[in-house]
Amino acid sequence: MNPAFRKLQVSVTQQALVLNQALTLCRATPSIQHPAWASVSERQFKSMPTEGIGRYSHLIPREAPKKKKYKHQMKPIAPTTEKVYGTVNVKVSGYDMTLVEHYSQYVHNLCNRLGIKVAESYALPTQTTEVMLMQEQGTKLYVDSTLRTHERVVQLSLLKTSLCPIFLEVLLKNQPEGVQLSVKEHTEADYKARFKGRPELEGLVAQINQ
Repeated sequence: MNPAFRKLQVSVTQQALVLNQALTLCRATPSIQHPAWASVSERQFKSMPTEGIGRYSHLIPREAPKKKKYKHQMKPIAPTTEKVYGTVNVKVSGYDMTLVEHYSQYVHNLCNRLGIKVAESYALPTQTTEVMLMQEQGTKLYVDSTLRTHERVVQLSLLKTSLCPIFLEVLLKNQPEGVQLSVKEHTEADYKARFKGRPELEGLVAQINQ
């Protein structure tokens, strides 16, 4: 055999061996570099952290806490002395709700400027009055108009006797037309007037108590 041909055959054989070794290395490396490509029986994904995958409790809106029913109770009435009035109600009433509301706000702001303590500021139930007229020829009455009286109360606490005349004088000078102003001491009847009466419920309670 020709020596040149032998050398060529040896070199081709060596190259084939090198290629086989390279192919075996390429096939082996993916299993080492990428564990996910390994066989399913190994189950290597169990050791990986889930990072909260699958949790949904944070997506459900939380229910608001139930508020406790607040039962409104009458506050104790402060006693009147020589230097201060205990609890005084400044009541503003009129047919125009806008005027009544603005004047009650003026009373409240004036108290804040003069340093008078305002215990409460609230609205009383609206009272409805029907004006009836009689026909010229006949005895039947018919409703001519309906008047609605709106009332607001600004309740003052520990009003000084020396400041009271000045306070009332300023209120009277700035009193708008069509608005009535009254100042009186607070009583238990004034507290009950804040709530609307329920005759049906009162009748049932009376029957139960009998």
